[in-house]
Amino acid sequence: MTEAWKEGETAVLKRPGSPPLLVRLASSPQSVGEEGVVDVSEQIGQSPGGVVRWSGATYRLLRPSLSDLFSGIRRGAQIVTPKDAAYLLYLAGVGPGGAVAEAGAGSGALTIALAYAVGSSGHVTSYDRRSDFLAAARANVARAGLADRVTFRERDVVKDGLDQSDLSSVLFDLPEPWEALAPARAALRTGGYAATYTPTYNQLERTVRAFRGLGYDEVRAVEVLERGLHVSDGGTRPDFEMLGHTGFLAAGRKVE
Repeated sequence: MTEAWKEGETAVLKRPGSPPLLVRLASSPQSVGEEGVVDVSEQIGQSPGGVVRWSGATYRLLRPSLSDLFSGIRRGAQIVTPKDAAYLLYLAGVGPGGAVAEAGAGSGALTIALAYAVGSSGHVTSYDRRSDFLAAARANVARAGLADRVTFRERDVVKDGLDQSDLSSVLFDLPEPWEALAPARAALRTGGYAATYTPTYNQLERTVRAFRGLGYDEVRAVEVLERGLHVSDGGTRPDFEMLGHTGFLAAGRKVE
């Protein structure tokens, strides 16, 4: 049976042909960006999927998908794209109940993906050396309704290391991730993964060299390209444009 809505939860308003609109289950009307004011208070205690009539249109109130949560991110720093975030979670072995750390919070896009993946039984610690990036990431994670799964810390992990242990996964979106792979290895449990995101070949080379030099196992380096398809009866073809290079991904596993 689907769990009923509780006050304070994040939900999404959706109707065919319209983008998703994130809202909070509240007992009073609320502003939704520049769209206006909506009242979803009657949905509290009801099952997801209920009808909301607003601004001359009919919407359904749904539990948000990860794609919906990404659509609500307010960007400051460049975000890790969904295609890269999804593969990073795969490379880093992130799943329900995980004890995960990331360094380089940015705008919080990867933080949201991590918090969504570890579920209510896991936890994410997000480090950044810049307080303004932490503030932006914290706001986006709260907007996604995942604040209780994330702890934010202002810390330069390259200089000061990670102040944790027994982590299942560590992920870095830093200019110099190779400098943090030794403290990451010390913080990981046996069998845990470290993964990195870097934009240039030189950074990737130094990162993979560090993975190997530090004794990580299963070292991999990949690039993910995304090309859409134009689909029609008898005329399906690749789109002329594609989402090409955004960053290189690398990962390794701690095996004693």
